[in-house]
Amino acid sequence: MIPEKRGELRMLTLYKEKAPVSGVLFDMDGLVVDSEWMYSRFWREACMVYGFPMTKAQSLQMRSLNHTLGQKKLHALFGEKADYETIRKKRIELMDAYVLENGVAPKPGIFELLDALDARHIPRAVTSSSPQTRIRAYLEPLGLYHRFGTIVTAYDVPHGKPEPDIYLKGAQVLGLTPGSCLALEDSPSGILSASRAGCLSVVIPDQDQPDEDTLSRVYARADSLRDIIGLL
Repeated sequence: MIPEKRGELRMLTLYKEKAPVSGVLFDMDGLVVDSEWMYSRFWREACMVYGFPMTKAQSLQMRSLNHTLGQKKLHALFGEKADYETIRKKRIELMDAYVLENGVAPKPGIFELLDALDARHIPRAVTSSSPQTRIRAYLEPLGLYHRFGTIVTAYDVPHGKPEPDIYLKGAQVLGLTPGSCLALEDSPSGILSASRAGCLSVVIPDQDQPDEDTLSRVYARADSLRDIIGLL
């Protein structure tokens, strides 16, 4: 059941009473940079290379899943004959080649939001399933890498999303409690991770709209990163 909507700020919908915010935890793909669509595209292309036609809807089910769950999901879609490691390696190869030629764009509002956090002296961290090398490769050319106090990846914790480890670690390195941190996400798996950690989870839809199960877990829903300023 979707929680009762308590109020709206600009293009922001609150589902719970407004709470004080001491820190902000950012997913990266589809949230800080416009890269989530590439995962969808290149999962499909990689699967096709090995004879497994994947739909866009199926590719979106692979978002932000840790290694174990990603493998289970791929096997659920195509059976164990679909080798997860081989297909994932091809997806990374295709995606890296695209990014090398075309780069990655920032999501609208990221610079304004970071400026607002600076003005309010609010610490922030990236909490991403991507490896450190990819995070740096995507953020540094945009002048964003050094604007985050710290970077926490799925490789820094025992369990990746949708388990809560990455958000618990993100709050810890900022010296804050999870309940005092906004956790900004675009995917169901990420929202589940953040809500399990006890963060103030906010969904900012990217590739699709959140379903009722996802909305039942969130503190707020926003149309863009600019709207998050209304929560600070």
